[in-house]
Amino acid sequence: MRWIIRVGLGLAVLVLLAAGMLALVPSDRVASAAAAKFETLTGRKLEITGAVRPTLWPNLGVKTGPVTIANAPWSKEGPMLTAEALTVEINLSALIGGEVRILGIEAVRPALILERSAQGEENWVFGGTAGGTVSVGTPGVGQPYSLDRGLIRDGSFLFIDHAAGRRIALDAVEAEVAIPEFTGPVTLTGTATSGGQAVALSATAGVYSALTEGRVVPFQANLTAGGSTVSFDGRLGAQPLVAEGTLLADLPDMQAVAALAGAADPGLPRGLGAEALRIAGQLTLAEDGALFLREATITADGNTLTGDADLTPGDARPKLSAQLKAGPLVFGGGAAAQGAGETAATGPADGWPKDAIDVSGLGALDMAVALVAPSIDLGRVKVGPTGLRLTVDRARAVFDIREMAAYGGQITGEFVINGRGGLSVGGKLAFAGLAMQPLLSDLAGYDRLVGTGDLDLQFLGVGNSVDAIMQSLQGQGVVEMGQGELRGLDIGGMLRTLDATYVGEGQKTAFDGVAGTFSIAEGVLTNTDLRFVSPYLTATGAGEVGIGARTLDYRLRPTALAEADGTGGVMVPLLITGPWAAPKFRLDLESIAREKMEAEARALAERASEAAKAAEAEAKAALEERLREELGVEPAPGESLEDTARRGAEDALAEETRRILEGILNSD
Repeated sequence: MRWIIRVGLGLAVLVLLAAGMLALVPSDRVASAAAAKFETLTGRKLEITGAVRPTLWPNLGVKTGPVTIANAPWSKEGPMLTAEALTVEINLSALIGGEVRILGIEAVRPALILERSAQGEENWVFGGTAGGTVSVGTPGVGQPYSLDRGLIRDGSFLFIDHAAGRRIALDAVEAEVAIPEFTGPVTLTGTATSGGQAVALSATAGVYSALTEGRVVPFQANLTAGGSTVSFDGRLGAQPLVAEGTLLADLPDMQAVAALAGAADPGLPRGLGAEALRIAGQLTLAEDGALFLREATITADGNTLTGDADLTPGDARPKLSAQLKAGPLVFGGGAAAQGAGETAATGPADGWPKDAIDVSGLGALDMAVALVAPSIDLGRVKVGPTGLRLTVDRARAVFDIREMAAYGGQITGEFVINGRGGLSVGGKLAFAGLAMQPLLSDLAGYDRLVGTGDLDLQFLGVGNSVDAIMQSLQGQGVVEMGQGELRGLDIGGMLRTLDATYVGEGQKTAFDGVAGTFSIAEGVLTNTDLRFVSPYLTATGAGEVGIGARTLDYRLRPTALAEADGTGGVMVPLLITGPWAAPKFRLDLESIAREKMEAEARALAERASEAAKAAEAEAKAALEERLREELGVEPAPGESLEDTARRGAEDALAEETRRILEGILNSD
């Protein structure tokens, strides 16, 4: 950047000297001479169109027509600088004494383009390998000078970083710079618009000569973008750009800040800076562009976090690393933000919210953030002391929950939000000792189950809204509960009276334990092994819970115990159907008759089978007796009757053969 200042001022002096010496020479020859010298020094073509009008009194000066400076050869953005006119005035008496004292420089409607190529080349670097012969030994370069007043009127500024894909544009630029002494401070003030938002800057750097030589100098700056302000007080070095000092940023208007930075509006959610964001701490900017914030205090929509944070550049995106400690955190407006007509955690009473969820902000930067908080209010779900680590890698966020006190118990595991090519959520969570009534009330608007339970859950959902995610859920889990009660339903009363009206306020079923496993596919939870034990009945259950549709289709098989040993019970299946908000209960009396008929059919089949077995045994006994009487053969253990009969026949044939042979041999 200092090459721009040095070469520009050197050119101004060159033009002025030419004007003083060649006052009678036609202006086009003066312009041509200045342009040729500029191109020799910088390797960039300079065009001055129109007359060059010099003045000799009371100040040495020159005013040009339109001016154009060519861009770097690799640029495709057009000229590096254009201006409708350029005016320069120099103190003549100081110049005669060997001092360059510039009284004023004014650029009318200048348009400046600064670029960094994908290979890291910078178009504001002149001389050397960039072309031209300018160097630290070039006459005029490094010459001390001062500037009483430099003005930009109705200008524009464009910065393009092709490697980072960043583009920053400023319009309606009005700026003023002053360098009263070469070894003194330099001040800059200016206003502009960015994305339709007003921008203002005021800055002061001490010891201008040291700044141009790349040394670190005292620096203060105040920046306003829309309704946001940023102030810095510390030290700054320009070659390379480094800084350290106190940062105070008040950022209620993040849209204006993002536009100024050449980025998209991050769309921060409530609780993370949607309405107010304030950052204070000790800031360090390293040579490689890394930012380090120490002793930071971050206030976002009333939430306060303290700690240290690092923002380091990356090949594709920057990475934020932080260790943060928070006070009580409230997101989404807290529990008070729930609107009328909404059940807790479920949004509108007629279904899950269908509003599109925008997670594009996950792709803005990678993260590795450790957070400790005494409580977190998510609007519908509230948790106590929490310790977690958030990792974001290429728009995939993983919440590693090390500790989370909730509903009288603990939650551990991980929760994933994947924004790569759409939105999916998933996780593997363990809930230990949680009070089920407030948990289910917050999550699903269901407050009838009272008790403490454990739950292991694995799940995955895909979609760009809560409704789509719930409709697509898949996973599996295990649930176990100790003593508790099911409110609004008296199962024992139903069985005793065979009356399904034991439903409503004041009705309940106490239990000693509940356990079961489940699977989830396409937003439907299926369970086949529920076991329910209470002092007066036991039950098994199977059926489906439509998580996406928020419906029930479940069959409970309770048995009321007439005896202490569990015998003599009455069993009537109970059907639970309908929406979560208003389920219907019906005793399945038809199934009793059907099951009785099936039982009688099984008993008849068993009796017929037993009779057939008895007849078979009787026939077998008779055959064995006949074999004994007629053949004199005794069945051997494990030998079939067929084998016994065959053996008897073979023995009888052998005996008859022996008798005949003996008769032949013994005859005369």
